[in-house]
Amino acid sequence: MSTERLSVRKTYKLFIGGGFPRSESGRSYVVNDAKGRFLANASQASRKDVRDAVVAARKAFGGWSSRTPYNRGQILYRVAEMLEGRRAQFVEELRAAGAAKTAASAEVDAAIDRWVWYAGWADKVGAVVGNGNPVAGPFFNLSTPEPTGVVGIVAPDGPLLGLVSVVAPAIVTGNTAVVVASEPAPLAAITLAEVLATSDLPGGVVNLLTGRRAELAPWLASHMDVNAIDLAGVSADAVADLEKAAADNLKRVLRPGLSDWSDEPGIDRMTAFLETKTVWHPVGV
Repeated sequence: MSTERLSVRKTYKLFIGGGFPRSESGRSYVVNDAKGRFLANASQASRKDVRDAVVAARKAFGGWSSRTPYNRGQILYRVAEMLEGRRAQFVEELRAAGAAKTAASAEVDAAIDRWVWYAGWADKVGAVVGNGNPVAGPFFNLSTPEPTGVVGIVAPDGPLLGLVSVVAPAIVTGNTAVVVASEPAPLAAITLAEVLATSDLPGGVVNLLTGRRAELAPWLASHMDVNAIDLAGVSADAVADLEKAAADNLKRVLRPGLSDWSDEPGIDRMTAFLETKTVWHPVGV
């Protein structure tokens, strides 16, 4: 009896509503390593997949935003735990994308630490950006932050750390996200989706699409049920058109910057997708 066997090749699918569907169009595209050698086929998402992902994100928003900040922090910490458990796999995927072994190890460690960092902010950001306002009258005047809603994210090409650096701050404050992964290096993103699916994160909080940015970003920017968009991975020459598309429903737009994702993160990406609600209440006698 032969002992030879065929290895089970991984199928890289989309991540929508907590499940892993193929693109409704049936399309895929070739992903090569840094030397141009074939690595895998990734699903090539379509306009319909963008719509499905937004529907899933909107459905998940109510439940996710109503959870306590402490609970959201627990779940983000659980993501870090699960990512730590698959550390070796992520290192190999980043090496296949062209990173040296030392650099790949450092990026995975930084991505794990970033989940922990944002998890720690979950129940603190409200106190930092909220306020009790002094007013001339017998009233309490309180300003508190609330999540914006569904956030579209065009992720940068940093295969893992850049992706975590834009997704974690968006969801930790109660938003849900539709993410277009790095086009040339999407494999680590889909593996991260597998981590999210096993980390107590409710289905639909993060929805991850792979495919052509030039095809998907305009539909995400123009979608009337997307409340904000992060253009971190968009080239400078495409920003203006996407901003115009986003203006139709007054989306918040976070423009791309000269980000070094290895830098210490601040709270700017958390506060970018928060609204401030101010409440007046009479002082009792």
